[in-house]
Amino acid sequence: MKKIFLILSILFLTVEINAQESMSNTKIDGFKGAWFTLGQYSKYGDKYSGGLGTYTAKHIPLAIYAPEVDKTFFVYGGIAEGRSSNADIAEKKHTAKDYGNYLLCMAACFDHKTKTVSRPTVVHDKGGVYDPHDNPSIALDPKGYIWVFVSGRGVERPGYKYRSSVPYSVDKFDLISEDEMTYPQPKYIKDKGFLHLFTKYHGARLLYFNTSDKEGMKWTQDKQLVAIKRKTDKYAGHYQISGQDGDKVGFFYNWHPDGVGNRRTNIYYMQTTDFGNTWTTVENTPLNLPITEVSNATMVKEFFSKGENVYIKDMSFDENGFPVALYLSGKGPEPGPDNGPRQWSTIRWNGKEWINKHITTSNNNYDTGSLWIDEKRWLAVIPSEEGPQKWGAGGEVVMWESKDKGKTWKKKKQVTRSSKRNNNYIRKVVNGIDPFMYFWGDGDTDKLSISELYFGDSKGNVWKLPYKMEKQEIKPQRLK
Repeated sequence: MKKIFLILSILFLTVEINAQESMSNTKIDGFKGAWFTLGQYSKYGDKYSGGLGTYTAKHIPLAIYAPEVDKTFFVYGGIAEGRSSNADIAEKKHTAKDYGNYLLCMAACFDHKTKTVSRPTVVHDKGGVYDPHDNPSIALDPKGYIWVFVSGRGVERPGYKYRSSVPYSVDKFDLISEDEMTYPQPKYIKDKGFLHLFTKYHGARLLYFNTSDKEGMKWTQDKQLVAIKRKTDKYAGHYQISGQDGDKVGFFYNWHPDGVGNRRTNIYYMQTTDFGNTWTTVENTPLNLPITEVSNATMVKEFFSKGENVYIKDMSFDENGFPVALYLSGKGPEPGPDNGPRQWSTIRWNGKEWINKHITTSNNNYDTGSLWIDEKRWLAVIPSEEGPQKWGAGGEVVMWESKDKGKTWKKKKQVTRSSKRNNNYIRKVVNGIDPFMYFWGDGDTDKLSISELYFGDSKGNVWKLPYKMEKQEIKPQRLK
């Protein structure tokens, strides 16, 4: 009996200590992005590392504009400077010194009327997890509640859904559920509810979705979308990049032979217009789920036979509601010139066929940016210029423009110059307006550094979010 009492006492004490240590629903005195190293080194450095507060491309979206209150709400992976943890680090060979401070899932907003930001809020304290694969994504429901979907990693680290306590506010969040999900991609469909695309790790990366009621409180069972696996493969594997056009939700995805992410290849596309009841090809041909064959009706472009890797970065819909993907392709997973140059391209459906066009080149497979489309122009904001860490992920940010539906591209403006650290993961705002149309983080890809956050407008002007805030609200610094 004494032994049981002792065990229970220790458990209660542990819960109490963890509750005291948690920083959830507290404010941080500035915008401090997360820094991380994957630790997969080759001749030209780590496969990817640096400021990964707006990582990954598969967390969609990270920001959304609410015209009802004229504010842009956004989430990112941040830190509390100087904070350490007693929790075990997931990869035992690394230490806190390698990674910096551990991950906090942050939410903040930019007020377009006052041109100010307030101190960001910790939505979820990751409690010792350093990996930015656990970064959050964001959604907004019709009543104005801010939803934050915190990514997990497999079954060992669950994901979480949070909802703001008050509409159009990021001051406090309530936990709604704990779920198995990675790379959350929530979309709210008018008069229906959430359609949520996400990944599960069952041997490798498999694509799933589920839906909710209008309030987001009741959810359907998870349903598998894609699990391509050859007879010779032990595992399946995929990444997806999704977009929304009214009731239509579509996504591009790739294939990982034998579940190996370093071999990601091919581009596929599928969509739904009826809240996930039916999934179809781009030509509206119904599909049987899950997709399991390499050669299937959703194929957009084949790269596997050429031995090429494909990294899908973003997608948009054109004025006709046709999907367009922004992607980077190359020879292999390791950084450096041997696998370069990497090719930035778009591929679009024109109503009859897929049209593939080249934009420019890049130094690293993990250079990541965003794509916008309207009737007058296409815009890609990407880190395509060499940065201070030459072979590292990211670089200098460039605005590329096309006025002929992606047939030809022109370098419109170099957004950043003479940076101290590589800029990467430029993420667009859903329904974004100037001056906060996209944001990103910087970081030294060769060694542990601070990571500052920035945002920009449609003309390529840049503002820096304050790393240290003496006041509750402050106007971000405009950079020349």
